[in-house]
Amino acid sequence: MSMIRKITLEEEMKKNPQLKLSDIQSLREWCEKQPHLPKIEDSFLALFLHSNYYHIEAAKNTIENYYTTRTHLPEFFGNRDPLGEKELRQVFKVMAYSPLSGVTKEGYAMMYATFVDGDPSHFNLNAVVKYFFMLCDILFLTNGTNNGFVFIGNADKLSFGHVARISPLAAKKALYYVQEAMPVRLKEIHVMNVSPAMELLMNIVKPFMKKEMIDMMHFHSSLESLSKYIPIDALPNETVGSESSIHELDEIQVKRLEDYREWFLQDEATGRVNEALRIGKSKSASDLFGVEGNFRKLDID
Repeated sequence: MSMIRKITLEEEMKKNPQLKLSDIQSLREWCEKQPHLPKIEDSFLALFLHSNYYHIEAAKNTIENYYTTRTHLPEFFGNRDPLGEKELRQVFKVMAYSPLSGVTKEGYAMMYATFVDGDPSHFNLNAVVKYFFMLCDILFLTNGTNNGFVFIGNADKLSFGHVARISPLAAKKALYYVQEAMPVRLKEIHVMNVSPAMELLMNIVKPFMKKEMIDMMHFHSSLESLSKYIPIDALPNETVGSESSIHELDEIQVKRLEDYREWFLQDEATGRVNEALRIGKSKSASDLFGVEGNFRKLDID
């Protein structure tokens, strides 16, 4: 673990003049009175405060949601060994994610995602989501706070076959984590090369999206349209950007996950809630997300 680079509270204080030690202390004291929560580092408390614009009560809510959700979603937050988990090794060949260099004109960080393998039979939503959340974890750990986060998805290979393999309940769970638990200031979601399957996908996920998230979404049929929001030269060179190729960028991200293997194993062992110690009624996945049987998988030819 000593080789792992982590941002420190001191670095966060320099980046964020609004961040107060008294607020960190207040959050730390609250956490210590929640026996079900794991031990939380001060740099992560800074992340929760910053993502909630320094509102302490909102930060407490996000902390509770973050650790409880990660505990009760093993399909996304369990078996995260980047070297030993077969499902992950497979998804590394199907999806590519990459944080992009540079920032938007507002100073927001950017993450790009695209299919590497467009065969729907190789698509596993749980693994795709797991991979994305793992990369986000490393960004939070190493980069800490940023002014905002922009997600750019390339839908050129998205097909009705992919959409047919998406469980509405899994979509609900993933969106709950992003909207209620992820310590990030999500600002914009851009979808490039919109295909007819995208409309069907939106019909599935929209019921689980808050109005604020729906309002963040922008769909683009041209790079010219996208360029109004983000610097196009930051995109991988397959999309006419000047960045490295998506395959090169993806290899870098997979290597990063492998380098942080010990952190993922430790997080899974120690970074979860203990429901037996929760004051009041313990929580379960059905309390958070409803019952599996309430959702029927779409049947699309």
